[in-house]
Amino acid sequence: MKKAWQLERELRDSAIPLDRRIYQSNWAVEAYQNAPAGDDLLRLFWSSNVPGSGAPEIPYQSMVQALGNKGFNVTSAEILIPQGIELFEQQKIDDLRVLTVRLLAALNEAPIDTENPIHTYQNPGDWESIIQAMGKIEKGKIIAKVPDLGEKIYQGWIGQLAGGSFGTAIEGYTSTQIANVYGEIRSYITSPETTNDDVVYELIFLDVFERMGRSLSSIDIGLEWVRQIQFGWSAEWVALRNLNNGILPPQSGSFQNPYSHWIGAQMRGMICGMLAPAWPIEAARLAFLDAVVSHDSNGVYGEIYAAVLTSLAFAKNDIKELLWEALEYVPQKSQYHAVVKESLEICASHDDKVLTREKLEKRFEQYNWIHAYPNIAAVVFALWFGNGDMTETFSLLAKAGYDVDCNGGLVGNVLGVISGVPTQWSKPIGDLLETYIKGKEKLSIQELADRTARLSL
Repeated sequence: MKKAWQLERELRDSAIPLDRRIYQSNWAVEAYQNAPAGDDLLRLFWSSNVPGSGAPEIPYQSMVQALGNKGFNVTSAEILIPQGIELFEQQKIDDLRVLTVRLLAALNEAPIDTENPIHTYQNPGDWESIIQAMGKIEKGKIIAKVPDLGEKIYQGWIGQLAGGSFGTAIEGYTSTQIANVYGEIRSYITSPETTNDDVVYELIFLDVFERMGRSLSSIDIGLEWVRQIQFGWSAEWVALRNLNNGILPPQSGSFQNPYSHWIGAQMRGMICGMLAPAWPIEAARLAFLDAVVSHDSNGVYGEIYAAVLTSLAFAKNDIKELLWEALEYVPQKSQYHAVVKESLEICASHDDKVLTREKLEKRFEQYNWIHAYPNIAAVVFALWFGNGDMTETFSLLAKAGYDVDCNGGLVGNVLGVISGVPTQWSKPIGDLLETYIKGKEKLSIQELADRTARLSL
């Protein structure tokens, strides 16, 4: 019997990218504005395609994989995956409902896998415990004065949206398949679109921050999710389900959430860094408050790392130093810390980019393409070898594959703050951010940056 991660890997290896130079994105018609339910949700979770790239997904399969990565024995659920796929293909929906209940029950009852190394690490959960578990950190308000703050924040937003737009067309595919279709990518594949399911969570965080200031709470953030978001994916879907059932943060991020170590928190930490420029401990605190709405432990640490990277970018411009220093703000005995440290050490010990990328890919092959670990490894790889050049760094992200739009958003934000965004990447976007959130369908990026800068003071 194949493991869930092996089934997922086979799906990923065989997926050939839709050539976005020919096929248009389907974001315009698949904008998460209505939450699917019943048999519509059942079908969606047994066969989906990523908006923007068209990459195939089987969320129930990846759910099993994700819980296995969290250190549970999911053998009883893995047995059911091929049966579920067959029932879906035969459109035996009545039987598929029953099988899905059995699969979910197997996950809920999955025992601890005592041999999984994740159990050898520590997972501080509350903020004070996380602070105590950090390394050598700067606890003062700011570590440097930030000249031209408004412009740096504007460049950060533009860089984030450029990176997200760049990656939208290729997310969910392997480096090999991306190269087979596109070759080496050093520009937008098609006219960039800023619509995705990543940035909306940052916009909502900004709404809450504007209303509550630095006294905002995770519950405030979660309730605003319910107000503005109809539907989410993976960890955010679980969180919204929990919130709508009256389960508030931090339990909304941890209760029956196999996806809680995935990239969803890590992908949105940049707003916390921009609201605490050159103030990394505050960026980390804001990231914690935001992350626990939908994630726990290693997923939360992912947002902390992304937020601190962004915050430090306002004070430092040495990329490699930045990557190492931000790691001090992650609990030092956590698995997330170990993953980032190992990724940095692999990059530091090899000059060959191809060899380094292949080594990292092999190391994280058991993790889903949306999991935080392989994606932060891709970010580390691209920033390390990109030498501050946005085009080269984006190109390296494309070579790594995985969740390229999320990774591009983080990388683009950091590099935008440090050195600005080249016109090659900024001009095609212009001043328009489009979302699927009611009342936020079309936003001025300049106005968004000005608002962020005002609130960051």
